[in-house]
This record gives sequence, C-alpha cells and structure tokens, in this order.
Amino acid sequence: MPSPEPPSAGIRTLVAADREAVAVIVTGVGNFSPEEIQCALELVDIYLGNPEQKDYHAVVAENALGVVSGYACWGPTPMTQGTFDLYWIATRPGAQGQGTGRALMNYVESEVQQRAGRLLVIETSSKDSYAGAVRFYRRLGYQESARIVDFYHPGDDRLIFVKRFRP
Repeated sequence: MPSPEPPSAGIRTLVAADREAVAVIVTGVGNFSPEEIQCALELVDIYLGNPEQKDYHAVVAENALGVVSGYACWGPTPMTQGTFDLYWIATRPGAQGQGTGRALMNYVESEVQQRAGRLLVIETSSKDSYAGAVRFYRRLGYQESARIVDFYHPGDDRLIFVKRFRP
C-alpha cells in the first residue's frame, strides 16, 4: 500500500515555475479533454504573462514537501456586480480526497468575499467522469442553478452551480 500524500502545507499565488506542475495536474486528472487542457493552460499563461490584468487569479496548493498538489483559477464575471466565476480547480490524482480541493475552495471563497463578491459560479459537465466534481461542489454547499441539456455534446449537459455569500 502506498504511503499517504503528505498533508497540505498551504496555498500560495501561482508563479511561472508552477506552470509545468499545473500542466501535469490537468493532464493527469483524466477527465479533461485536450481542448480543456489547452484552455486551462491558456488562462495560466494570461495570468502569468500579464501581471497587470485583473480578469484571472490563480493559486496553487503545496503539500508539506513543497510539491504542487492542486490549483485553482477564478475571476470576476464581466459586466456583473459581485459575481465571480471559478474557471478551473484540479487536484493531483495522488492528492485527491485529502482536503486539497476543499482548501483551495475555502481560499477562493475567502478571496471572492474579500473582493465584495456575493456570488461564485461554477460550470461543469454532466458526463460520468465529472460525477466526483459534482459531488464535491454539492458537499461544499453549491446549488445546481441551471442545466442546459446537450450543451457540450449530445448527452453532455452544462451544469451551473452557485454559492451565494452575504454582503
């Protein structure tokens, strides 16, 4: 039996040296398509390449050994007041189920609220490979607010989850 993953040591801002670790994470999760992986990395590149931009925020979770075990990317939703989107969250397969995703979500929710956020929106797929993500969001108190049937492909609905924060 393999040793358990070392516990999370903390969450910090994503830096250029983390890009490869994020690429390994989004590729290793196994449910993202090549197009989704490309999109995730494009947002990382925008975040890293333009420190003045305010559309995207990104952080990584490190374990006690300093290994990047997860990441999240979020930002304000254009043309809204206090609404934010979670664009990406992923945990390295060996670190799943050990609190990394929850720690990342707690961090994102705190940051959203510090920025006067009142609503955090998450979009995901209804494919079986995303069932774990759907359960995760529900456990964290997110409510399914909308479903667009056959959005991505026939049989693959777009699910929209929302969590509201008090002002």
